[in-house]
Amino acid sequence: MAGSGTAHLRPSEEALLRIEGLVVEFPVGRSGLKVHAVSDISLDVLPGETLGLVGESGCGKSTTGRAVMQLVRSQAGSVDFEGHDLTKLKGEELRQVRPKLQMIFQDPISSLNPRRRVRDIVREGLDIWKIGDEDARNAKVTEVLEAVGIDPETAGPRRPHEFSGGQCQRISIARAVATEPKLIICDEPVSALDVSVQAQIINLLQDMKDRYGLTLIFIAHDLAVVKNVSDRVAVMYLGKICEVAGPDELYAAPRHPYTAALLSAIPLPDPTVRPKPTEGVGGEIPSPLAPPSGCRFRTRCPAAAEVCAQEEPQVREVGSDHFVACHFPL
Repeated sequence: MAGSGTAHLRPSEEALLRIEGLVVEFPVGRSGLKVHAVSDISLDVLPGETLGLVGESGCGKSTTGRAVMQLVRSQAGSVDFEGHDLTKLKGEELRQVRPKLQMIFQDPISSLNPRRRVRDIVREGLDIWKIGDEDARNAKVTEVLEAVGIDPETAGPRRPHEFSGGQCQRISIARAVATEPKLIICDEPVSALDVSVQAQIINLLQDMKDRYGLTLIFIAHDLAVVKNVSDRVAVMYLGKICEVAGPDELYAAPRHPYTAALLSAIPLPDPTVRPKPTEGVGGEIPSPLAPPSGCRFRTRCPAAAEVCAQEEPQVREVGSDHFVACHFPL
């Protein structure tokens, strides 16, 4: 599994966002060691599409999203957005592209400035970029707050600490769409919320996508959540891509042992049914400071063989729009 390659990429002229060979590493003090957070991954997203990015905690999902936004700089690879390689842009050039990219963070409360009022938080991007006149900005703030189910008259003069986590996430979504971006990266936007609120936020994201013509990257570790919102799903493990497919195909017939293990861990809404653990998949994820040679999943894979330690598997097509990086796909 966990391999490299570009077989799953669509023609570049069709994609709104195309990531190719992305590498992100972080030095560890003065030890000379590096955290291999993202290692030579390639992804693409078409206009109007939702790409689900899933995997265990620490697999590099959020780092990938932040690297797209250029909140962290990559050591290699390209991030092509509307014909611009963001990794080569700096200063004012990068700043001019930023309004078209927005991010919704995992912790909705800490992502909002506690000292500012809700109306000012949502309006901040409009003010910075001088979008419209005074009346147009106020009208836009009212529009997006109403669109996410927040009363602008009641909530506008209040501060984030006066709202619940779900309400703060709605405000975060309003802030993200206010500047009318082309792409929004949702970094685990429902993981910090109650289950009853998660469904409301997911439905809201779908409504906002349709209303404003958005393209989304939905990052999560919960495959059950991702299936409901994604047009295409990419599974990551220890900084590598292991499987890419449509959600129905991926859930019905996973071809990678790791994907099958993730699916087997989804809780069943029936207390009388005991889940069947995936045979041979266990143990802890290896350290990203010293990932295994060859296939990075081999230390936990029931089908691992000698070739898995010697050769890194390449992403290859195993079905219609179904790609896997594994020497011995299921």
